[in-house]
Amino acid sequence: MIVSNMADFYKLGDLVWAKMKGFSPWPGKVIEPREGVKKPSKKHCFFVYFFGSENYAWIEVANMKPYFAYKDRLINANKTGPFKEAVEAIEKFVIENNVSDSSRKRLNSSSPGSAKRARAEARMKDPSITGSPSTFNSKSQRVSILLDRPVHIQRPDTPPLDIGSVSQTLKDKKIEPSPLKFGFLGLGIMGQGIVKNLLNSGHAIMVWNRSSEKCSDFVSAGAKEMMTPSDVIASADITFSCVSDPQVAKNVVFGNCGVLQEMTPDKGYVEMTGIDSETSQDIAEAINGRGGRYLEAQVQGSKVQAEEGTLVILAAGDRTLFDDCQSCFQAMGKNSFYLGEVGNASKMNLVLQVMAGVTLAGLAEGMALADRAGLQQKDVMEIMELTSLACPLMIEKGKAIIEGGFPTHQPLQHMQKDLRLGMLMGDALELPLPLTAATNEVFKHAKRLGYGEHDVSSVYIRTRF
Repeated sequence: MIVSNMADFYKLGDLVWAKMKGFSPWPGKVIEPREGVKKPSKKHCFFVYFFGSENYAWIEVANMKPYFAYKDRLINANKTGPFKEAVEAIEKFVIENNVSDSSRKRLNSSSPGSAKRARAEARMKDPSITGSPSTFNSKSQRVSILLDRPVHIQRPDTPPLDIGSVSQTLKDKKIEPSPLKFGFLGLGIMGQGIVKNLLNSGHAIMVWNRSSEKCSDFVSAGAKEMMTPSDVIASADITFSCVSDPQVAKNVVFGNCGVLQEMTPDKGYVEMTGIDSETSQDIAEAINGRGGRYLEAQVQGSKVQAEEGTLVILAAGDRTLFDDCQSCFQAMGKNSFYLGEVGNASKMNLVLQVMAGVTLAGLAEGMALADRAGLQQKDVMEIMELTSLACPLMIEKGKAIIEGGFPTHQPLQHMQKDLRLGMLMGDALELPLPLTAATNEVFKHAKRLGYGEHDVSSVYIRTRF
């Protein structure tokens, strides 16, 4: 029989199997929507609490099945520890809330093809979303819940940047700041650390960011906020740009109130956004067309290196501009390399990012394999640190996987962007990149699961399942 109104199929309190894309069906219960959780545009969906993980999400009715009717076949389909704990939690809930045998029989006799399925006589109170104190009594339990629950986590809060603190690394450099005036476009994860070190090394800095609230702390530390990118260009001798991706980089240059409007022969423009060589060359032509000087300065490193001033800077383009930026590069990083004509730095950066991405996917896969094999991941890391595999990237991201919080040092979506650009570079050169292509798919899937703004180490979530 065809169901005429799918919205009548489930009611509050019903126990169900709910499936999110990329995850196995999970025991849950239809509950009242939580305040502030927006309902998706699709009509037939229900708000479901997930046992064991103690989380909740909107689920389409097509991805839900009655709990008792499908209990036997679905319990045998998943053998993971967290899943077993979730089943134990729902069974305990059934007992404690006295779901009667008659209710179970009616639920078992129901099928998705019924116009109206039988209802449980007892309506159960919603389980606590926060869980009991014993639920989170150890780090291992918290990590288990994080990694195995059938919904993605919210992005962890990024600790506030202490702009006034000067790292010992920066002090040891004893930088003589350039008398030139510098502008900086973009105060994201990388930009904030870079500007902090420029200010603390004595450089005169003007800043702009799409969301102006990020500028306030830097203004208090001595920077001057400008209203538009063109205002920065007009006031600065040399302007750095560090935004999210190639398209945003182009928008900053070519858009309304953009860089080109105030570009003149006495101005310099340094593009630090992770971009492809074609985008860099397009920007270079536009800047040079107005008489300005252009330099691409790609950076290797993440949030920690940006804040400590230990980035590696890969530059290409106008050599005189490279020389004029030396005091700034000294504040930003531990080394700067001049690689010749425009495009070389972008290519070098993508080569290194491809290597890093493939390495991270291998690390995540290995840690997932160890976990599934019953090995302790901390033992894996302890042994790995004594082998030739040990390097800062593997050690840092391996520890992040064990901790399970994935605070953002380098956004996963930025790594996936670089892998995609690396593949396009390979296509242009007719070079097969099968490992890069496979790695890109892993990162894409993790991004689709909602981890794009988390740290690159959260690619483990994809390999774990």
